Amino acid sequence: MTTPLHYSDVEQAAARIEGAAHRTPVLTSSTFDARAGARVFFKCENYQRMGAFKFRGAYNAIARFTDAQRAAGVLTFSSGNHAQAIALSARLAGIRATIIMPKDAPALKVQATKEYGGEVIFYDRYTENREEIGRRLAEERGMTLIPPYDHPDVICGQGTAAKELFEEAGELDVLLVPLGGGGLLAGSTLAAMGLSPACKVIGVEPEAGNDGQQSLRRGEIVHIGVPDTIADGAMVTHVGEHNFEVIRRRVDDIVTVSDAQLVETMKFFAERMKMVVEPTGCLGAAAALHGVYPVAGKRVGVLISGGNVDLSRFAQLVGA
Repeated sequence: MTTPLHYSDVEQAAARIEGAAHRTPVLTSSTFDARAGARVFFKCENYQRMGAFKFRGAYNAIARFTDAQRAAGVLTFSSGNHAQAIALSARLAGIRATIIMPKDAPALKVQATKEYGGEVIFYDRYTENREEIGRRLAEERGMTLIPPYDHPDVICGQGTAAKELFEEAGELDVLLVPLGGGGLLAGSTLAAMGLSPACKVIGVEPEAGNDGQQSLRRGEIVHIGVPDTIADGAMVTHVGEHNFEVIRRRVDDIVTVSDAQLVETMKFFAERMKMVVEPTGCLGAAAALHGVYPVAGKRVGVLISGGNVDLSRFAQLVGA
């Protein structure tokens, strides 16, 4: 049973995270506009605390903990950005955090999670089920499990990024949002419903992991194998139930981009906008830059979800 979510829930989340989360910049690029044939506004969550939008949802969820929950601590599973977000939010709240991470998670994300004070437990994403591990450990330790996307407080926290974008850029024709588990897409959709109801909301996935696209078209959640993609933040096997309830109701379409298109978009951000953006963070922009979704003549919002990528990996990708 999922909880019905509304724009007012995003407004309440915005009040909770105010003063803790950065109000990240909205940037533009005349070169990108010329290539896309559109007026494009980038919401740069690569400049968010811990380098990604995930801080918003994690902080919002922990801010709602009872005294008993705070005393026991928080537990989550994540490939990286939500791990860091929970670890940092827990540190700010003065509570313990345990993070279940895949053994092949980017070294930068593992290191940052530990530096924020999180206890890291590794698992094999190809042979073990992180959700089962998380439920078992949370029960054994009495901790509260906050999953990376399938949670109402996480969804509403993530929606504050799009809320800020609409407040700064005004109503938009199209909003392009990276899609992994669906937290950012669902939250952004709620924000669009409240602030730009005519805006078309489009999710963007890596080609190798189009479970969300399949789910939207089939009308039910589709499970796939772990996708082989450089977009590590979108290496999920299915969208969340709470997320899909919003996505199914209001998202207009879900499209996919190739890893090669992600690399070209990373290069664009580095060369022309002087930004380091991780592959997953490039999903929405890649759809506009490469004409995967038609945006010509429109006012377009693009969520850049994060910038957490190992510099050696970044150099390897953009230098190829």
